Amino acid sequence: MTAEGLETEKKYDVDAGKELPDLAAIPGVGRVGEPHDAELEAVYFDTEDLVLAVRRITLRRRSGGADAGWHVKLPPEPVAGAATTSEERPGARREIHAPLGQADVVPGKLLAHLHAYLRGSDPVPVARVSTRRTTLALYGDDGVHLADFADDTVDAKLLQGAGQETAGESAGREQQWREWELELVHGQPEVFKAAAAVLSAAGARPSGHESKLQRVLGEAAPKAKGKEIEGTAEADGTAAAGGGVKQPGGRKRGKKWPASAVVSAYLDGQVREILANDARVRLEEPDAIHAMRSATRRMRSALAVYRKLYGGGAVGRLRDELKWLGRILGTPRDAEVMLDRLRTHAEKLPPGEAADGVRRRIERELVTRLEAGYRKTQEVLLTDRYFRLLDDLEDFRDHPPVRPAAAAPARKAARKLVGKSAKRLRRAHKAALQDKDDAGEKRGMELKGATAHETALHQVRKDAKRLRHAAETVDPVFGKRAAKLAKAAHKQQKILGDHHDGVMARIFLGKLAGGPDLPEPVLAAYGSLLKRERKSAAKAEAKYRKAYRKSRKAIRRGVG
Repeated sequence: MTAEGLETEKKYDVDAGKELPDLAAIPGVGRVGEPHDAELEAVYFDTEDLVLAVRRITLRRRSGGADAGWHVKLPPEPVAGAATTSEERPGARREIHAPLGQADVVPGKLLAHLHAYLRGSDPVPVARVSTRRTTLALYGDDGVHLADFADDTVDAKLLQGAGQETAGESAGREQQWREWELELVHGQPEVFKAAAAVLSAAGARPSGHESKLQRVLGEAAPKAKGKEIEGTAEADGTAAAGGGVKQPGGRKRGKKWPASAVVSAYLDGQVREILANDARVRLEEPDAIHAMRSATRRMRSALAVYRKLYGGGAVGRLRDELKWLGRILGTPRDAEVMLDRLRTHAEKLPPGEAADGVRRRIERELVTRLEAGYRKTQEVLLTDRYFRLLDDLEDFRDHPPVRPAAAAPARKAARKLVGKSAKRLRRAHKAALQDKDDAGEKRGMELKGATAHETALHQVRKDAKRLRHAAETVDPVFGKRAAKLAKAAHKQQKILGDHHDGVMARIFLGKLAGGPDLPEPVLAAYGSLLKRERKSAAKAEAKYRKAYRKSRKAIRRGVG
């Protein structure tokens, strides 16, 4: 069984002979608990080239103490709408815990969080750390357990092979040091500020290492890949996410960025989305597939819009591979959406044996499709092809094959390219109007079984999505104008998404109703569901036309 929490701590270097600080003197601390001693033995795991360490991820198996077991520590994930950010909780990391189990077998549920970074490599022991720890609990005046103070005396050893390209003679050498650690329990980050003067007076210095592993690695510690750890992406030497003035919500304006920096910053966010949702998909958490698939679509859209800024065929290859991954993720996601939709509609059928039979048939067919899609997805997420795609995305983000046009100011280049996406949407809308009276099937299209008009509306939906994502890329440059355009395109995309779901449900129901020798009551039940889908599609189309009229001016103006 695994458990997950947010660990927030600060480490301090201290000389071996220093006395413990007067913890009761920390403002807000009303009482200090009795000391508890423990002997901790930890083995840290990573690949030989330390791919986890480069991303501030630690994997260890530790015996002794109250939390003995396997631990994975990850940088915190940003949560939309959350009141607390990692900046507000300095030193915060996600910690996932699993029982001790076998000494050399990483628990599967912990590995699920690491596959996207290990990418087929096996974690091996890289360091052994022994800690003699004395822990004292700090309580507030109201009795709340604010934090734990730990006095650690550490003996550590870098194992042979860890960071072998840079470790040199340090492998196998033993290290000793003493450190203090202050970890929040129910207290707020203000505890760190309150404790600073007391700890400093006792001889403590803020540690230059985030973790014991980082310290024992020393010169073997790898450098961050690109600017990922700092949360930036570079293009042409410009820190894409590091320029401009910081805005509320953590956004930064980049009006002086080159066009390539805008794209790199956007791609950086989507790569992070894929990596953050990789484990959630493997663990089959709700909405994870949808989030991961959306990130692939955003990247495909951005690469399509800005493809002329890059050379070497890299954009085409990435878009093809993102399309492949999106298609894999789409199978279970589409089945999930249709199952939820038809469950709701089937509940409204008149009671009876025929309706019950139809509900069971729908459930059986779509659950089978959903489960098969999940199995296929799980298989694909362990393939070399998927891991190569992750490598290629990060490489493109960090070292984009830019053409000279990519150095142009983003305001000029992006305005033109986003304008082209808006024009593309207007053409698609016009084509859909022209196909209104065409009830024939358009063979060879993505929507096999749909009418030409339905296929044209689906194209409008895809072009609205492309414009929305293009507008999102230039939010750091154009601000409210970009947000307004993205909102208008998203509204059309959402409405036509419901229309598309209805078309696909109608095609699916038509196949079930076309079975041989179905009783008349069963056919009637299918007919009722089909009628509902046709009405739903007509209602969605009318809603779309209204939304298009309202947003026509914004789409024509673009971000200019």
